[in-house]
Amino acid sequence: MADRNLNFNAAAHFVDLRSGFCPQTRIFHSLRPPLSLPPLSQPLSVAEHALSLLQSSPPPANSTLLIDSNSGLHLSYAIFLRQIRTLASNLKALTSLSHGQVAFILAPTSLQVPVLYFALLSLGVILSPANPTSSKSEISHQIRLSKPVIAFATSSTASKLPALRFGTVLIDSPQFLSMMTEINRPDTLADIKIDQSDSAAILYSSGTTGRVKGVLLSHRNLIAVNAGPSALQSEINEGEMEPHPVSLCLLPLFHVFGFVMLLREISRGETLVLMQRFDFEGMLNAVEKFRVTYIPVSPPLVVAMAKSELVAKYDLSSLQMLGCGGAPLGKEVIEKFHQKMPSVEIIQGYGLTESTAGAARTLGPEESSNTKSVGRLSGSIEAKIVDPASGEALPPDHKGELWLRGPVIMKGYVGDDKATNETLDPDGWLKTGDLCYFDSDGFLYIVDRLKELIKYKAYQVPPAELEHLLQSNPEIIDAAVIPYPDEEAGEIPMAYIVRKPGSNITEAQVIDFIAKQVAPYKKIRRVSFIDAITKSPAGKILRRELAKHALSHGSNKL
Repeated sequence: MADRNLNFNAAAHFVDLRSGFCPQTRIFHSLRPPLSLPPLSQPLSVAEHALSLLQSSPPPANSTLLIDSNSGLHLSYAIFLRQIRTLASNLKALTSLSHGQVAFILAPTSLQVPVLYFALLSLGVILSPANPTSSKSEISHQIRLSKPVIAFATSSTASKLPALRFGTVLIDSPQFLSMMTEINRPDTLADIKIDQSDSAAILYSSGTTGRVKGVLLSHRNLIAVNAGPSALQSEINEGEMEPHPVSLCLLPLFHVFGFVMLLREISRGETLVLMQRFDFEGMLNAVEKFRVTYIPVSPPLVVAMAKSELVAKYDLSSLQMLGCGGAPLGKEVIEKFHQKMPSVEIIQGYGLTESTAGAARTLGPEESSNTKSVGRLSGSIEAKIVDPASGEALPPDHKGELWLRGPVIMKGYVGDDKATNETLDPDGWLKTGDLCYFDSDGFLYIVDRLKELIKYKAYQVPPAELEHLLQSNPEIIDAAVIPYPDEEAGEIPMAYIVRKPGSNITEAQVIDFIAKQVAPYKKIRRVSFIDAITKSPAGKILRRELAKHALSHGSNKL
């Protein structure tokens, strides 16, 4: 019977067709169809690839590509394509930018940013977008890593930037608008040849496990992550969604998920609604106003939607799917969400900046019903589960560090060979730092970050598990769990709690709520109440910031 689940592959090894696991190599293989990628020898930029996908089944020229959620301004596909070409030609002629140079981008989300991205990528210029709210010292560190020759900023962010070789261009100025709309020089873009292995972008990691690093991604990485069908596209192909989806991008475009989402929407001829800064009620209003069908979200947003009374005040009937990533999403949260919005499917996924976002995801209602998993490996991805102590690769249902390999894995960290060598092994495996396991059906489960596990005496306590339980309490809007130093135990679990308005839940009640549901070593032993949990733009809890806060205050009253 077991032989029916085994496949004899080209490498002369048996692969279990249920789990994707090969007992000989100890490698998990994707159960998805392999990606259809262009030959690596073919010169091709990710911008050219995305636009070629668009042109293979073009939408009507005047159909809407981008919408600014605040102003309601629209940008059609025809205008977008014309502005890319015009801006790229003018940049090449007026700034002396050339292939392989780096452009630092410090600007909030706007209709100009996607045009700028595509224009620079088509020139072979390496994008280096950063968080516009970053401090001067953070920006200085990023610039030291990426070594840009030019910056693109707005009038509100330019003062944070040092002098660069080709200066700083203000994208909210009349001069930049004319560069997008008026051709000042002959079009010489046909002369530019970009190899897929060339660097395309430097995206900055969230810095939750150390100082921010610059992740170097190639055109090939971005082409690969955009080559497979999105979960949304799969639903359309099955006839379960309307023909022209409208997506709401809450993620900043300097973040890998926002960047990849932009590429996907453009290449598929869909409509993308952009928000300059996140606002919960503004998000609900945008869904109603623009008839949004899909939103990528972080787990805290699903929690907020499940608990907020504002949700009932808006017409969200167009919404059909949420794509959740950034951290594991608890079953209790999903059940509460579906009590309020039963027709909205939640698909989960997993990825890192270092894996160009996409590494695993759920596809379709059947996979999405497995609420504890982040899905199965994406096409052409391989994985290992490695014992952190012995280095041994483990079979299904064993926990260890997740390693990934495939065409989406980064080139390395810019300006940090030590970190690159520690993270990428000579065979191309990316060591994710996440404690995970696969089950016998090939579903991936995230336990926690290895470096974030709380070491209570001889036990390891995953903060994410406790956070899911805390978020299931109706008195709690949000929660984060961190290690707090303890002389006897080494570390104890400490919870930061955001109470529901009007709630008077106490420290003792929080401790008791968890104690009834977990083993003794996992108990919460310290609680602090706070107005909001510190998070990255992608919704990840910044535990280092909370740990510093806890040590500096030393009180349970914040």
